[in-house]
Amino acid sequence: MNDSSYQHWFVEKFGDEGTSFGLAIKSKLHDEQSDYQRIEVYDTQTFGHLMVIDGCVMLTQRDNFLYHEMMAHPALFTHPDPKKVAIIGGGDCGTLKEVLKHPEVNSAWQIEIDEKVTLLSERYFPELCSSNGDPRAHFYFGDGIQWIEAQAADSLDLIIVDSTDPVGPAAGLFTPAFFKACHRALGDAGIVVQQSESPLLHATTIIKSLHRNMKKVGFRSVTTLPFPQPVYPTGWWSCTMASKDMDCTRFRSEDVKNKRFKCDYYNTAIHHGALAQPEFLKRALKSC
Repeated sequence: MNDSSYQHWFVEKFGDEGTSFGLAIKSKLHDEQSDYQRIEVYDTQTFGHLMVIDGCVMLTQRDNFLYHEMMAHPALFTHPDPKKVAIIGGGDCGTLKEVLKHPEVNSAWQIEIDEKVTLLSERYFPELCSSNGDPRAHFYFGDGIQWIEAQAADSLDLIIVDSTDPVGPAAGLFTPAFFKACHRALGDAGIVVQQSESPLLHATTIIKSLHRNMKKVGFRSVTTLPFPQPVYPTGWWSCTMASKDMDCTRFRSEDVKNKRFKCDYYNTAIHHGALAQPEFLKRALKSC
């Protein structure tokens, strides 16, 4: 939340964890209540534009590439030939931009419940929306769970769940019922990847639950990839990837080395490193 005692700062307090994160602010650029949530945009002193939803930091211009690249590229380079991709959430369009860097992708659907997030991103984060006009990009503004449930069986290669924290409307994106719908919609080599919060804070709760729920509905291989994310709680985040019939720890490393597009974080060594599991995370997931 924005604390008035920090004049010219935005401070998000993580009450349960007893920590906080703040950014020095030059000005507030936008503030509105959409049909779903309160959306604020600030101009910060050192991190560029900052988007805040319901008091929680969503992204900044300076460090969003870490999250968006790790949500997209490890899964795309693990699938043998990803053609059809769906992004649930991801209204800022940063993940969509990374997905469309892959020439083999024929279509990418972004399913975001709140169109205001995308409209404001086009205004204040235009660099993330630079691929929105790509003919392979498709947009649906509505409920992501219902969209997935309506898809034909075996019709998708990759589902990226670029969601907010598992509270409110996003809570349904972490359940066995949702992952069962994903499993049905994915082809034999299909992969689902879900943002999975902080390994340091949520290894024995959210991450462990994701592993159990994904395996419960039939995903054969599940792995969690940690990565840095300075503006999120603890500065350390993760995504959890599940495959129907492939080993999620094996990826097309030669294709990563020979990729013809630019990344600011992701490369072969980063992918290998993210697959190395910390001992505390191994212990937390041992019984899954």
